[in-house]
Amino acid sequence: MTHQEDAGSDSGPDARPDAGSLLLDDQLCFALYAAQRAVTAAYRPLLDELGLTYPQYLVLLVLWERGEITVKELTEALRLDYGTVSPLLKRLHSAGLVRRERSARDERSVLIAVTGRGEALRERAARVPGALLTATGLGTTEIARLREELWLLAQRAHGAAERPH
Repeated sequence: MTHQEDAGSDSGPDARPDAGSLLLDDQLCFALYAAQRAVTAAYRPLLDELGLTYPQYLVLLVLWERGEITVKELTEALRLDYGTVSPLLKRLHSAGLVRRERSARDERSVLIAVTGRGEALRERAARVPGALLTATGLGTTEIARLREELWLLAQRAHGAAERPH
């Protein structure tokens, strides 16, 4: 049975009809992977207009929301490691969208903030979420429900990854 055939055939929240299945379409990880790739692809033309990649967009979202922060705070917000974030920051800095400087309080910390040019991009970027809703045909209620469920899944999976097996 594929994900399309058994949609809605659950006999309750604890039913596990595919718990032992090795069929590709029965894998939660594959459905998430396919959805992530499709959503990122839907973002691509919107972000191309801004001259940004999806990961760069995420960095700017955090900086627009929080203002000047340390690289450590940025990596925590994005749930990424320093080795992944560092090249993103270098490219954004080279493009003149962010500034990087050592903290006066702690020389080990590097502060990141958007520049005037990065701030100017914010207004154009404000159209991206609505354009994605239009492109996917999802409503705000559906998006909110999906987001809530995905955050719950992320939290549970994170907890499972930390427990010894």
